[in-house]
Amino acid sequence: MRTALKLALALSMIAGPAAGAGVEPPLRIGLAAMISPKETLAFYRGIIAYVGQELGRKVEMVQYRTYDEMDTALEQRDLEIAFVCSGPYVRDRERFGAELLVAPQSYGKPFYHAYVIVPAGSPARTLADLRRKRFAFTDPKSNTGRIVPSYMVWKAFGTSPEEFFSSVTLTYSHDKSIEEVGKGLVDGASVDSLIFDYLTARNPAATRGARIVAKSPPYGIPPVIVHPKIDRALKERVKQILLEMHADPRGKKILDGIMVDKFIVPKDGDYDSVREMERWLAKTRPAAPTIRK
Repeated sequence: MRTALKLALALSMIAGPAAGAGVEPPLRIGLAAMISPKETLAFYRGIIAYVGQELGRKVEMVQYRTYDEMDTALEQRDLEIAFVCSGPYVRDRERFGAELLVAPQSYGKPFYHAYVIVPAGSPARTLADLRRKRFAFTDPKSNTGRIVPSYMVWKAFGTSPEEFFSSVTLTYSHDKSIEEVGKGLVDGASVDSLIFDYLTARNPAATRGARIVAKSPPYGIPPVIVHPKIDRALKERVKQILLEMHADPRGKKILDGIMVDKFIVPKDGDYDSVREMERWLAKTRPAAPTIRK
């Protein structure tokens, strides 16, 4: 059963004299809970409010706890647009033809990494030092939160994370993984570099208790995607609004708040390395055991 958290964001940004006659339903935009730390939610609301203002239409942000919930909502068209991770985009593209809309660019690059982190006082210096230790993933479909570290463990040690670590748990958010590492509740975790770097810059206390011991190769940055049957004119208009957002002082202020330079047009090929990992893991690993939540 879907457990969407509606953030009560029906933003009545109706513009122009013709708007009063309109009865369009709200444009629903999804955001997965693990994609942004709590500190940035106000800025994501700002992005969605900005889109509503520019469209002259009501928009509603719907937050989901898991990627499974949001993927289902997008496939069934309970949503038209979603901010997702690279892994879910690859799967949604294959399953029902989800399309790229835009992607954020941060630090001048459209890529990001997985960081394997440990408590600041841990003796661990490499991933190998986490053998038989407690480890946290975020979401089963998260690229940096599960796919990448699973691939790293299988490649380096020839075994599954469930066998390599003493225990594996799910936190369902990168900031929760960082928090659990900092408190010593787990011995390690794999998190989104964008989120870790954001927290380090804007809220240093949040990452002070953690230290990076491994960094993955770059992967295509988490994109904004749409259902393939979305109205073409609406798709192009929202795309234009987001691509031009950084050139508007109002928009730039919102983007600066989440340390995004601008939105860009990504290429599907940017996500081929994620596809390759998924294929390799599918051939290599047995059916995944249940992970404690």
